Order: sequence, then C-alpha cells, then structure tokens
Amino acid sequence: MSVVAAPRASEHPGYTSWDRARLSVVVPIGVIVAVAIVCIVVAVLSSAQRADEFAIAHEKQLFSGALTEYGRRVLREVDSVATSEGAVAHIRRKLDQPWVKQRAGAWLEGFFKHDYVLLFDERDEPIYTLSSRANANSDWLKRARPDVLDVLSYMRGATSEMRDALRLNPAGLTDGGAHPRAAVFRRVAGQPAVLAGAAVASPDGLPASLDNGAPILMSVKFVDANVLADIASQLGLDHLREVDHEPIPQSDFVYQLNSPQGQTIARFAWTPKQPGAEIVHSVVPFIAVALAGFALLAAFVLRYMRRTATAIAAGESRLRHLALHDPLCGLPNRIYFGERLEAVIDNVHAQGSSAAVFYIDLDHFKDVNDTLGHPVGDELIRKVTLRLSHTLRSGDLVARLGGDEFAVISAIGGDVTKMMALAQRLIATICAPYNIGGQNIVIGASIGIAAIDKSCAGAADIMRYADMALYRAKNEGRNRACIYDAAMDADLSSRKLLEADLREAIETDQLRLAYQPIVNKSGETVEGVEALCRWTHPTRGEISPMEFIAVAEHSGLIVELGAWVLKRALTEGKAWPNLTVAVNVSPLQFRRSDFAELVERTLAETDFDPARLELELTETVLLGNIDTAEAGMLRLKALGIRLALDDFGTGYSSLLYLRRFPFDKLKIDRSFVMSIEKAADAAAIVHAIVSLGRGLGMKVTAEGVETPDQHLFLRAAGVHYMQGYRFGKAVPPAEITARLRVHDTVQPAETSGALAREVTDAMAS
Repeated sequence: MSVVAAPRASEHPGYTSWDRARLSVVVPIGVIVAVAIVCIVVAVLSSAQRADEFAIAHEKQLFSGALTEYGRRVLREVDSVATSEGAVAHIRRKLDQPWVKQRAGAWLEGFFKHDYVLLFDERDEPIYTLSSRANANSDWLKRARPDVLDVLSYMRGATSEMRDALRLNPAGLTDGGAHPRAAVFRRVAGQPAVLAGAAVASPDGLPASLDNGAPILMSVKFVDANVLADIASQLGLDHLREVDHEPIPQSDFVYQLNSPQGQTIARFAWTPKQPGAEIVHSVVPFIAVALAGFALLAAFVLRYMRRTATAIAAGESRLRHLALHDPLCGLPNRIYFGERLEAVIDNVHAQGSSAAVFYIDLDHFKDVNDTLGHPVGDELIRKVTLRLSHTLRSGDLVARLGGDEFAVISAIGGDVTKMMALAQRLIATICAPYNIGGQNIVIGASIGIAAIDKSCAGAADIMRYADMALYRAKNEGRNRACIYDAAMDADLSSRKLLEADLREAIETDQLRLAYQPIVNKSGETVEGVEALCRWTHPTRGEISPMEFIAVAEHSGLIVELGAWVLKRALTEGKAWPNLTVAVNVSPLQFRRSDFAELVERTLAETDFDPARLELELTETVLLGNIDTAEAGMLRLKALGIRLALDDFGTGYSSLLYLRRFPFDKLKIDRSFVMSIEKAADAAAIVHAIVSLGRGLGMKVTAEGVETPDQHLFLRAAGVHYMQGYRFGKAVPPAEITARLRVHDTVQPAETSGALAREVTDAMAS
C-alpha cells in the first residue's frame, strides 16, 4: 500500500491509531534505508575507481622491477664467465678458440639460453660469435654493430653515456675510466634486447678502470615472447606483449620503456586487473536485493509488529539454542559437550558399551588470524566445521570448545585400530587446502584420544586424558594423533624434571655453545659464525636442542636461555674480531618490552662491537602486533646491530615484512637448498628469493649447503653467504680459533657430482 495514497482517518473508517503507529515506523525507516543505499552506491563506485588505479600502478611497478632484474641477471651470467680464472688463461693470456666456444659460447647459449654471444679484441673486432637462433643470418652482426659499438665505446671509457639505451647496472660502481661491465636495454637490430658486456680480467692485476685493451665478452638476449610469457606468469599479468603502432584496446595498459634521452626502446601492453569492476559486479546483486527489500520493508514491519508475541516465544527457544551452541559455526559449545559427555559416560557405565573422545587442536590457526585477519579465520572455522560434520557418522557429536579447539564423541571407542583410523581420516580432512577469499590456506591438526569404558572416571578426567594425549601429539611434531595411556603421566613428569634440570643448567652454567662457520660465496673465507646451544646432561648425556629448546619455549625458560646464549656468544666472539656472530632470537624473547635494553646491557658488559652482532629472527616473531615489532627492531638497529630474517619462505611470508622491517639479510631455509638438485620449483624459489633480497638491498645467506652442486648453483644464483656441512659443522670455539689461526679459511668438503665437476672445470681451467 502506498503511503502517499493512503486515505485520511476521517475518510476511512479503518484508519486507527494502530495504522498511524505503523506509518510513524515505516516512513522513517524507509527514508533511512534509501539514504543508506545511495551512500553505499557512491562509496562502492569511488572505491572501485581507486582500486583500479592502485592495481594498475602496482602492476606497472612490478613489471618495471621484473625487467630490471632480468637485465641484471643476464649481466651476472656474462660476468661469471668473463671474470673466471679460465677466461684469463684462455682468452687474455692466449686465445683458445675451442675453450671460448665450449666454456663461454656454449655455456651461455646452452645453459642460460642467450641468443647471441660475442667476444671482441682490444680493437673491438669480433674474434668469436655464436647464435642460438635457428633463423640467424650472416649479416646480423653488421646490422647490430652500431648498437654493439656504442656499448663497447662506453666500456672502453671513450664515452660516458650511451645513446638510446637504458643502463641497468648502478652508475657509481663503474664511472671513471674504462667500465669493466655494462648492461643496457636497447633496440638491437630492430628488437628490444638486453645487451650485457663484461671485460676479461687482466692477468697482471691492472685495475679494471685503466685496462682499456681488455677483451670484452658480450651477450645479447632478446626480450621476446618467451621472456614476456615468463614475466607474465610470475607477475600474473594477462595478455602481456610487445606492441608497436597497432591499435591497442582501450581496456589495456601501455608501458613505454624510454632511454634517458627520451627515445622509445620498447612498448609493452597488458590487460590490467580491475578489482574495482569486480567489486561493483559483486555488489550490484546486493543493491538490487536491498531495493527489493526496501519495497517490502513496510509490509514486513507491519507483519512482525502484529506477531510480536509469537516472536517473543520463538526468541526464548532461540536463546536456549544460542546458550548451548557456538554462534560462529553453529556447533554445540563446551556446555552442551560437557552435558553430552556426562550422559555418554553414564550410558557406558550402565550398558557396558564403549566410546571415545577426540580432542582436536588446529595447528597454525593463530598464524592465519595474525596474517590474514580474523574474518578469514572465522571463515576457516566454518569450513573446518563443515568438513568435520561430513566426515563423522550421524550418531557422533562434534563440538567447538573455543578458539581453534574441537572435540568429538564417537561410539567407536575400545578398538585402537578404529580410533586411529578415524583420527587419521579427520586429520586428512582438516589438512586438505582451503580457498578463502582467493587465498590458499593449509593448516594442520593434532588429536588427543581418550577411550571411555566402564573403568573411566568423570568427564573432567576424560578431558584431562585427552588433553595429555593432545600435548603428546603436538610435541611429536603435530599433524598426528595419540591415544592416552598411563605412560603419558610419567612422560609429563619426565618433562617437568627436564624443565627443572634445564633451569639449574642455565643458573650453574652447564650449557655450552658451538659455532658453525658462515662463508662467502666462493666458500673459501669465513665471514662469520652462528652460535648454537648444546647441553650435556650429567646423567642423560647429550640432549638434542630440539628437545630442550621445546621445553624452554613451553615453560618460558627460553627468555633466560636466550639471555645466557647472547652473553656467552658475545664473550667468546671477542676472540674473532673480524667475524660476525649470529645469535637466534625466539619470538617470546623478542616480544618482551625490555629485550632491546637487555641486548644493549649485554653489549656494554662484554665490550662487544654491535656492528659484529647479527640477531636472527623468524617470521613468527613479527606476527601479532606489527607496530610493536617494528619499534623493537628500530631500537636494535639504532644500536648498530644487524638483523636477519631466518627460515625465509617456510611460514606466512609477506612482502610487508621485507618492505616495512629493517632487515639486513635474508636466510634461505635449508629445505629449499636440499631440494635444488631434485625439484625444479625449489631452484626457481631460490632464484626468486635471491632476486627479491637483492632488489631490496639485502644480503642473502643459504643454509644447509652440503654438496658441490648446491654450492655452485647458489653461487651462480647470486647468494652472498653460505653455511652448511660442506663448509664445516658446529664446533667448539677453540676449533674456530685454531682454524682461523692456521688458514683463515674453510676449505669445502669434496662430494661427488657430475655437474659439480663440469662447472668447476669450466670456471677454474
């Protein structure tokens, strides 16, 4: 009924005070809803426009960075050949054409996929050329010669700038005299390409800036469709391509690569993502629903006003349901679960049947909340609820006890095989990947199981047993299930005793430190050491760090242990004035408000140079209050301390951490290094981490290097430092001192490997 057309009370006998009351409610609500809808539409459209603009700017920045890193990588590949000892011997001292063909041309063309490889003598005449292109013709060099000579002239020091070219390597490293290396984007023979050159080092030790007659190894790598396809795949750019003067769709974005003189080198285009349009499309149905709801609002309000009494009665039932069920996922809550568990126990005692309680805790759920936000965490809880409900039988009860804890009562108790089978099925169900809001999320689950039989006590004891079994499952590595037995009580007592012994060991200085060398990329020079804690128990012997550090983390002793390790490392590290001393910091230790004061006080007590101290933090240190973490790191940096991000890539890695926090170094986790020779994706990840670290001005360290193949791959990838068994295990401080006194180097251990022998011969012959 239209409000405007409604008859007045004097004209309609049915127009009562009740009708006037309804109108006084409907009209204000209608106005408020209409204004709200208009505001929402305006906000959505403006937000969509800003989102589209930001997305384009972000894609442009990513593409520019990818092109620059691509060019610099080509230069590193050429420079690794030109500056090798083999190049000095077989090019500079005496030209050896077969060697050049095999170790320079074939290496760059076959291994790194360069399109053209050229070697020029001191007169800038080509003495060697190689092309990987099947359609290369003989006059290519003639057409490309002006572009090549321009770069050669710059490298010889004849000119200080290059025309129509965009230089990639930093200017400050090569200005003044000859330029031993150069990399540019320019059009070569009509095609955009990276042209990289490196001078062969002088055998007489002549400085590179004065060596104008050095042979120059040069490579051409075109920015073709394959290269653009790789960049598009990495950055997620749709329909990335090079364009000339053909018409470009209005929806596409054109990126023009210009030289400093304003000359166009290349034009690229792609179809940018339009999150704003997606927002509008997703909101339109809701706005339509809102308008429809507005049209029906008056009728619904009147209807609900007439049914107030019925609604109150229904509300009482609803309130009872809410009191016994979780409001987020709808599962029974702890109160309901406790009542049901008492009933099941009574039934087991009365009928002699059996049952079991499965206490489920989600692993890494807090990380999801901290990194992706609580709305994503709430949606994850709902999806876990659905999976558990679909996995269990209709007679089983699943409840949410709170946070990331669930519990199941099942009638399959008494049969260990069946209980473990159900637990493994639940773990597999929970661990399958989730897709929430475009994010792929993987979590784990640990389960503690307590059987309910005629001899069991009350509900509190059953839950205590399940909790102890859950504790055992977490300590054994998570993502597993454990069934309670009497031995777990003894195990808990054992852990308490170990905790007391560890406390005494810290107080009486029974612990010791071992140091693992950190070497440069060649593996020949010790650049630093990492301090690792060791404990030899008076009666139990050597205790694994994984065991006693886990106890320290759980009990809070990690704070005292961390302070002891820091002071001992700085005291012993004074014996090695030229080495950096790296000390690991636990999340609990770092989050203490007095941590920076502790470090400053320890530095003063030990008279240790802050510039030689490196604190290694994991990503979990940064989760939670980001502002507090940033403030703490800035205070440490103000002392002159270096900060390293340890185990990068194994957690919820975020570019936010690298851009916002003042890290000096990234440490590649050993899991990626160990997989280099087995999995191609591991090698790609290592390349990406190195490129990311270099792009942000950070040094990169690879952990767990054990074989020559790994060593050579990481060196070619651009890693700055390495550590692992190839360069030495963790040893007492006296052995570090003795090793530095005798050699001042760490000689890599030899391990067989075909690729290692081939690359070693190529780089050293």
